[in-house]
Amino acid sequence: MAALLRRALWWTLLTLTGGVERRGRLPRGGCVVVANHSSHADTAALLAALDARHSPAIGAAADYWFASPWRRRICSRLAAGFPVRRTGGGMDDLLSRADDLRAGRAVVLFPEGTRARDGELGSFHRGALVLAEHAGVPVVPVAIAGTDRLLPKHGRLRPALVRVAVGAPLPASVTPDEARDAVAALHRRTTEEPLADSAARKRIAAVAGSRWGLLAGFLWACAEALSWPLMPELFLAVVCVAVPRRALKLSLAALAGSLAGGLLALQLAATGVQLPQPLTTDRMRAEVRQELSVESAAAVRHQPWNGIPFKVYAREAGRADIAPADWLARSALSRGSRTLTVGLAFGAFGFLAHRLRRHYARGLALLGAGFTAGLTLIVTGWS
Repeated sequence: MAALLRRALWWTLLTLTGGVERRGRLPRGGCVVVANHSSHADTAALLAALDARHSPAIGAAADYWFASPWRRRICSRLAAGFPVRRTGGGMDDLLSRADDLRAGRAVVLFPEGTRARDGELGSFHRGALVLAEHAGVPVVPVAIAGTDRLLPKHGRLRPALVRVAVGAPLPASVTPDEARDAVAALHRRTTEEPLADSAARKRIAAVAGSRWGLLAGFLWACAEALSWPLMPELFLAVVCVAVPRRALKLSLAALAGSLAGGLLALQLAATGVQLPQPLTTDRMRAEVRQELSVESAAAVRHQPWNGIPFKVYAREAGRADIAPADWLARSALSRGSRTLTVGLAFGAFGFLAHRLRRHYARGLALLGAGFTAGLTLIVTGWS
């Protein structure tokens, strides 16, 4: 149960910071896992990717991770760590795990002994191989890629996709150089493997990830508040899935555009200017006029839920001489609750569904079909 909870914890956290992918599985029974080491995030990646049924235990430097009570608690409880001394006695620490291996557990070790600085694997120490031979279990090479971008050595956390590749088991008699070569080859293939991405997502991400994406969100929402028939949430669905880390900024840009466009629509209507509003109906306008006559600017609170476009509320508010300041305050609450919720929800989906990025173009087609069907139902219902 503890291993399942740890795997769920680290899988969730890594999913939110860019995703984690696994290739291959550990063999049945106990095994000694040897992996490359370039980041403190390597442990999280292994706990998220390796099978919980092996209840993996991870060797950690006793002089660092067990040097204080709080580090000891974090390492042992959240990372299933056990201390390995680096200044004498380390072999005894390793051999004490032999019974766990015979019981079917996995013991994970970083044979380099420390984090690499330049991405190149250092030489492997013999301890992991001596333990495997002593317990009579295979050695399994595992390559970790992406953690050096997620959490660089002496750097800050930043979003990145992490990959964990599990190789074929090696006999316990393998030499340190052979084990290192197996991990290095696996790491090279894992690093060079292209992202499961679609050309459509790449193109949209390139724009959405720049300042032009923010400008596009602002202008789209502003135009929709005046006349454009496609709601800004459609824009957010497209771009926030493509670039989830920009979901909040893109949503705020769309909200700002919606409020600016709504305020401009109100002022234009107050002076008698009537912009075209396609895909709206007389019944929508009559409903909004009734709500405004009773609730004044507060009537816009109904907009996120009743399917009537925001531009209808903005124009009818101008015709009803609603005070601009009151309208702006009320519409900020109404539009903010909807726009930010939708944008952040699609951003979260983009993080969680990173494995589906190769099908992004199909997702756009489904989104377009769903939006068209929904819009048709709304317009028909208000006709």
